Amino acid sequence: MSHAPILLFTYNRPSHTRQTLEALLKNKLCSESELFVFSDGYKNETDKKQVGEVRKIIQTIEGFRKINILENTHNVGLAKNIIGGVSRVIEEYGKVIVLEDDLVTSPYFLTFMNEALDMFETENRIGHIHGYCYPLPELPEAFLIKWTGSWGWATWKRAWQQFNPDGKALLDEIKSRKLSRSFDFNGKYPYTRMLERQINRKNDSWAIRWNASLFLKDMLSVNAGRSLVKNIGFDGSGTHSSSQNIYATNLYPKKLSITIPVIEENQAARKSIEKYHVKTNSFWAKVRRRIRKHLIFR
Repeated sequence: MSHAPILLFTYNRPSHTRQTLEALLKNKLCSESELFVFSDGYKNETDKKQVGEVRKIIQTIEGFRKINILENTHNVGLAKNIIGGVSRVIEEYGKVIVLEDDLVTSPYFLTFMNEALDMFETENRIGHIHGYCYPLPELPEAFLIKWTGSWGWATWKRAWQQFNPDGKALLDEIKSRKLSRSFDFNGKYPYTRMLERQINRKNDSWAIRWNASLFLKDMLSVNAGRSLVKNIGFDGSGTHSSSQNIYATNLYPKKLSITIPVIEENQAARKSIEKYHVKTNSFWAKVRRRIRKHLIFR
């Protein structure tokens, strides 16, 4: 098994960055893997100190085969940082594993990602691998789905070449082909609206454009059926995070079996995720969360 380079994108959260690195170092493949750390610059004097603290942490990293640290002289933003970083490294190495600074991983995260990268390297219908999974115990240990999650992921150069950063072109194609409902998990999650908001500069999401790019190419993702990633950023500390916990999950502490006999979307898994979206993102689900929050903080 060859080992893909690991890309870690950091900004201004030293505590989160430290937790991300500590968990990653518990993966036995770390010592055989090359690490690239992309540290974005500060926006203003308010976060200058935090960015400086993050950079002190990353300068002391040990435990990887090779460590490369790239510090931006100014703030370019998460989307530009990730798109540029992935494009740069994947051009040379042909594949990458990507993490952000608020993701804690299982000790078997790198094993799953590298095994899947090797297993499906020449399968052109598969363009993505994802290590996070919703808390749905009925899912198989690994499955294929026409959707790309961004919490601990991997891809190949051949798939990244399909990435279209033009959100408007992606949205126009989705609408012209009448695919919005399918893109939105049968209308249960507002991915189309997220893309519209990116076009209108109300968010700066690279992930929604990556999701749409592969969706329109009918490409699949290998998804872990037990979560190998936990997002610790839902504490209100991040630029693109909020203080909600509907995606909380326990890390799976064992090695997952990647047994996928047929290269086609697992419809049962898709239906399970659709139901989860109804449970967590419907109008009434959001109302119930607001009521609970109000009662807690009265």
